[in-house]
Amino acid sequence: MWTILSVLQWTEKRFAERGLASPRLDAQVLLAHVLQKDRVYLYTHFDQPLAPEELAKYRGLIQRRLAGEPVAYLVGEKEFQSLTFAVDKRVLVPRPDTEATVEAALALLPSGASGRVVDVGTGSGAIALSIKKERPDLEVLAVDLSSDAAAVARANAERLGFAVEIVEGDLLAPVAARAPFTLIVSNPPYIPSDDIAALAPEVRSEPMLALDGGEDGLDAIRRLIADAPPLLADGGALVLEVGFGQAPAVVALFAADGRYDPAMTTKDLAGIERAVAARKK
Repeated sequence: MWTILSVLQWTEKRFAERGLASPRLDAQVLLAHVLQKDRVYLYTHFDQPLAPEELAKYRGLIQRRLAGEPVAYLVGEKEFQSLTFAVDKRVLVPRPDTEATVEAALALLPSGASGRVVDVGTGSGAIALSIKKERPDLEVLAVDLSSDAAAVARANAERLGFAVEIVEGDLLAPVAARAPFTLIVSNPPYIPSDDIAALAPEVRSEPMLALDGGEDGLDAIRRLIADAPPLLADGGALVLEVGFGQAPAVVALFAADGRYDPAMTTKDLAGIERAVAARKK
């Protein structure tokens, strides 16, 4: 008879043998999802037997996880900035790293003043909706090239009750007529094309459109730096999330453009320079 404890122990071992980064947590999150309980319940009911239908559903999730599907896709949601976002294969999974981007954006917004913000490449809507949560006084727009991703973001905005307008199109083009913006923020694709094959299977299962940043990973970043100044209000800022080791190159791109004040960087929880931001002169 499989109990909560025994099935968790077995699953953790399988996940560890496969080299998954967080085998215990993954096992617990998936079982809590099957049982429709929180993870505390697993600890307080460790000797509870699983019903056959529960065990069958859990085994199915285990196989999909071993095949490389992200846990967030398997359970259909991911927490970010104390909000729960619905996610699936149409969007990137929001990551703790991106909280540094939200932090940088909020720090550059003037306090107690209205303004207009746009999140470019919004995906699930994580950045846009997190900013709206903290600054309900602001008008927040969000853009995504993928109509599928835009649909996910709209659903999250409606479910969370935040008035964020989501539009479809390429980078800043669909919102240019709404300028000037107090802030433009983006978590663009920034993985160099040749690096994608070496990514973990669960990352490669996410939308390629949101991962592939071109030869050096900076294609979208270059375009945003070039296109943003005419759309920014005086003193407005552009905030970009970047990959490991890319911050110096992006700081240099801001400097070479000549229309920005010196760029600033914000580190994520791992100490990596994760966001680069600069104000328009």
